[in-house]
Amino acid sequence: MDTRVHIVVEGVVQGVGFRWFVARKAQEYALSGYARNLYNGNVEIEVEGERSLIEEFIQDVKVGPRGARVSNLHIQWKEPSSTFTHFEIR
Repeated sequence: MDTRVHIVVEGVVQGVGFRWFVARKAQEYALSGYARNLYNGNVEIEVEGERSLIEEFIQDVKVGPRGARVSNLHIQWKEPSSTFTHFEIR
């Protein structure tokens, strides 16, 4: 069953390849959506796909790439919108 999730990642997540890591993981799990840097130093992720795959994706996001230090995730589950056709870095 498809679902959508909005995630805000806090910590040392800019300047360490975090968005590229997220994009690679999203592609591995066949998820669509986007990742973008926020002005406050956090990274925002919006992703759609199968819930079980999103849950695995979230576990990867909690770790991040080498050099990143994730201190907190704000996760909000939503209804799927099917507006995304692929995953992109914004």
